[in-house]
Amino acid sequence: MRGRVQLIGAGVSGALLAPLTLWATRSGDARLKSRLVPTDLGERDPEATPAARRVYAMLAGLENDARRGRATRTVIGQHVELHNERYNPEYGDYRGTKQPGYYYGKARDITGRLPGFVEVDLGPGYHEQGWAVGETRSYSRSSWPGCRPHWGYAEDAVDLAVGVWAGLPRPEDGSYNPTGTRQDCSSGTEVSLPHNGGGPAGIVGFSFHQPYPGSPVKGYDQTLRHNSPCAQDPDWFARVVTQGSAEHKDLLYDLGYLADHLQYLAERGVPVLLRPYHEMNTAGDKDGFWWAAQDPVAYRKLWRITYDYLVGSRGLHNLIFVWTPNSWDGHFGLEPWKYYPGERYVDIVGVDDYSDTPSRPFRGERWTEFWYRGLEQYRKPRVMAESFHVPLNSDQKRTLSTTPWVLWTVWGQSLTYDNISSPRGKNTPADVKRTYTSPQVITGTDGGKSGFDWRSLAKI
Repeated sequence: MRGRVQLIGAGVSGALLAPLTLWATRSGDARLKSRLVPTDLGERDPEATPAARRVYAMLAGLENDARRGRATRTVIGQHVELHNERYNPEYGDYRGTKQPGYYYGKARDITGRLPGFVEVDLGPGYHEQGWAVGETRSYSRSSWPGCRPHWGYAEDAVDLAVGVWAGLPRPEDGSYNPTGTRQDCSSGTEVSLPHNGGGPAGIVGFSFHQPYPGSPVKGYDQTLRHNSPCAQDPDWFARVVTQGSAEHKDLLYDLGYLADHLQYLAERGVPVLLRPYHEMNTAGDKDGFWWAAQDPVAYRKLWRITYDYLVGSRGLHNLIFVWTPNSWDGHFGLEPWKYYPGERYVDIVGVDDYSDTPSRPFRGERWTEFWYRGLEQYRKPRVMAESFHVPLNSDQKRTLSTTPWVLWTVWGQSLTYDNISSPRGKNTPADVKRTYTSPQVITGTDGGKSGFDWRSLAKI
């Protein structure tokens, strides 16, 4: 009965009713069409790789199913903090350093199924001087010194991304460490990525917790606004986005580090959901990252500089750009709309939600609905980019029925753990199992239980 009206009363002839009904149907179709998401990434980037176009079309299709009111599914994702897994013994659900991808494999330990999406981070570094990687590789240009302590995780990030897309272990295909095991050259220790069935197992993304441009030390502390030059110099950010300034050259140097790694993935056909400069709408001028709470015009310029450098200057067409503000609850974040970079610079929109919880939804509405509804204005797939919680838990068992996010990513150790003083964590094993075994969720391939043919997407 889509778009149809019922006319009641005497004297309404069939000849009149037919065109009115047809008009209403067409009007409803037009309204629906205006809300649907374009499914071809080529509309934004005509040179987008076939694999990137297939990934985007899949996600856009899920979004359009939701907008049409059809039953749809959500790809369950996991953010992996490789630098913490590798080097921080206080991180995670037991004391001691972990193998890279520990929390990628942890979902399978609990449920027998892997995440369908894995996001890793090429920043922030681990308290070391200058950008570096652990070994000299094809993505490690001469600018990035080889075999430096605490930089092996950057290798693991790239290897894990290839492994999720192409499989671990995988046949020799021109990339490094097809078995997923290697010797870390700075420490001499053996590191090993989780196996995932040896074939395409899901899709991948990268965030970039970028220390402020020009920072001599690369670490999380250097990503924070109050530790950056803008804490004392209100004009610093404007210089970062001004061509020809020293600060702008520092920005491009940092983006070169990011691009070198992304280029390695592009050369191997791996599409990447790239999520830079997130949580830009953080409330308070001393909170958040160095790019947050800045002049919106300057922020949009930062995003477009990054886009033009990666896509234009470096020719990276394997990228799907993801814009994710903080939840705009007035405490964690303010309304983000003025920070939106523009239709031709963004492919996916989402939210990092740390303000409402399953037991206390924001404003008493259904959990995550306020953000889901707010993002509907953009004709883009909508994702829960960061959450401490799995979507289907004991407090909220209908989340994906009322807010069918295309993608839902759980942050790092919160899958099983909170912190040393609160080991209970955010999710119980029952919560994780409920989510990963739900027919509403798409997981990663490992034993054929994902409910999705990842090989058809990767075509490897």
